[in-house]
Amino acid sequence: MNYPRLFTPITIRQMTLKNRIIMSAMHHLYTEDGRCTPRFSEYYYCKAEGGAGLVIVGSCRFDDYGAKLNSMSLRSDDLIPGWLKFTDGMHKRGGKVAVQLYHAGRYVPEKDVPCGRPALAPSAVFCPYTKETAPEMTVDQIHEVIFNYAEGAKRAKRAGFDAVEIMAASGYLIPQFLSPVTNLRTDEYGGSWENRCRFPLEVIRAVREAVGDEYPVIFRIGGNDFIPGSNTNEEAAAFAKLAEEAGVDLFNVTGGWHESRVPQITGDVPFAGLSYLGKGIKDAVSVPVSMANRMATPEVAEETLALGRSDLITMARALVADPEFPIKAQQGRSEEIRPCMGCNQGCLANTFFDKPIECLVNGRCGRELEFPLVKTDRPKRLLVVGGGPAGCEVALRAAERGHSVTLWEKTERLGGQMNLAAKVPAREDFLRLIAYYKTMLPRVGVSVEFSKEATPRLIAQGGFDEVILAGGGKSSVFALPVQADCVPVYTSEQVLSGEIIPGNNVAIIGGNYMGCQLAELLARRGSISAEQLFHLSVFHAETPEKIKSLLGHSDRTVSIVEQRAKIGAGFESGTAWPVLSELKRLGVAQYFRTTVQSITAKGLICEQRDFAANSSEVFIPCDCVVLIQGSHADSDLGSALEELGIPARRIGNSLRIGKAMGAIQQGTELGCTI
Repeated sequence: MNYPRLFTPITIRQMTLKNRIIMSAMHHLYTEDGRCTPRFSEYYYCKAEGGAGLVIVGSCRFDDYGAKLNSMSLRSDDLIPGWLKFTDGMHKRGGKVAVQLYHAGRYVPEKDVPCGRPALAPSAVFCPYTKETAPEMTVDQIHEVIFNYAEGAKRAKRAGFDAVEIMAASGYLIPQFLSPVTNLRTDEYGGSWENRCRFPLEVIRAVREAVGDEYPVIFRIGGNDFIPGSNTNEEAAAFAKLAEEAGVDLFNVTGGWHESRVPQITGDVPFAGLSYLGKGIKDAVSVPVSMANRMATPEVAEETLALGRSDLITMARALVADPEFPIKAQQGRSEEIRPCMGCNQGCLANTFFDKPIECLVNGRCGRELEFPLVKTDRPKRLLVVGGGPAGCEVALRAAERGHSVTLWEKTERLGGQMNLAAKVPAREDFLRLIAYYKTMLPRVGVSVEFSKEATPRLIAQGGFDEVILAGGGKSSVFALPVQADCVPVYTSEQVLSGEIIPGNNVAIIGGNYMGCQLAELLARRGSISAEQLFHLSVFHAETPEKIKSLLGHSDRTVSIVEQRAKIGAGFESGTAWPVLSELKRLGVAQYFRTTVQSITAKGLICEQRDFAANSSEVFIPCDCVVLIQGSHADSDLGSALEELGIPARRIGNSLRIGKAMGAIQQGTELGCTI
């Protein structure tokens, strides 16, 4: 398939981009003391070589208040030579590169501001994101920040960046000034709309003056704050008009604030689900507009352009997952693109703990220097046992490097547990990852044999140089306190595979991330579907009040029983809240500190403990029970091969129970080094 709009050049001031793909800035934590590192450079060089029209790096601090001190920095002149070397490397690889000037305002925790000084904020309003209240900035501090923006822009230009972007989205300092929720000032920088716009416009004018008339200035704008009482798409469009007059050349549109209760980058968001926000900005200005948020495929990007919702497409995580996304799309190889899962497990979640980002589907993310894809000078005949994520990844990487690889899968399909994971809400993209492996393994020469049960005898007869066991784990079996005539007890696998359709009163034993996702799935199936919602809305079959009532109701009663003090164990930080919000919305009952004593003909008899460890009996009625099973590593085949003197390496759940991200990382590491 061709994407003519996506691969049409465009000029922003003096900067001509070879296509309409922009990689947006995101936190990586690959720098050291704000300085460029080989890890940072190599990570971004791959993006330039992969064909993105423009790569925006950052977030970049320009003072001592606006970001964590380990963030990328243009705070002082001594940092310029290192960044000049980096931009020169990007240009040699055919890439254009901009830098995002970033100030988080009240979103910076006090612990990350040097010398114990408080963060900067328009007004002293409690921040749900940091759980702190930064004091109101003085007018002198406002002027100092504006000056520092301009100084940062000057350094960016001297450091060889092709453009500068002003970060004014996601609830950071500039939108904090624009919002009536966070700007309660009574001076010239607060109160009226005109006054709330004053600081952002002064920043733009200062940056424009600092870089000159020919240098591109980009503005990262929130299309809707998604905060009650704050600015909507209408106010964003009104401000964009003023910002264009002040000197902005390109608007880079994203969604709302970090503290918003509206998912914006997770798998809960439909592809291009916020593109209407870009259209609202585009209709208000005459300069180009780029739209972000879940632009996950070239087809989605091309249609967004075709519909006139934006002039360019911004993506970050899609290029983290596959830096060669642009080249593959332009060459008609879109089926070879590694798909972003929208899971946020390795990118967003890691930054909450000040850890460098990783990627579920791309085990080389940030480790390009550590695990280069170089051809082997000693090709081997390898056998990979198991077609789950670990097995597929090690087979793919090893074959790319020149090894002769055979993969045995005991079932009739690839993917392993990913096939079941794809059944739960917001995890459908696992099917795209499975399709990717199904396409790529034959293309790199892997011989895939289905319905092939690996036995020590067959392996020994194969004459392989090395054997890699990636066959997964075993379900853990434990006794349940059941009565003779108890309600049916099923496993989560039986439900997810479609073997069993539970009734309308289900109790789930196990409240980890899998139990929560299964509860959400079952409760949603008892509510109205997206198709039903569309039908009822378009044809005005019901009143808005009735439709809202149907959306908030499930005909299936679902209960979660968990021994621990809370449910949701196993979710990465920052990724659980959409699921937990859905459980609350759909009325899923949650029993904490609760142990099942007996499964009867009418439900569960449980012991529940309070915070003081006092216990009481609780009865949970249900017509069936679904058990969230544990699992353990399967070492049987490895032990048998060891007895025969056949060396084998174990990865994935064959080695230790984990998630897809860990399995793919192990597959990457072994495939790139074997």
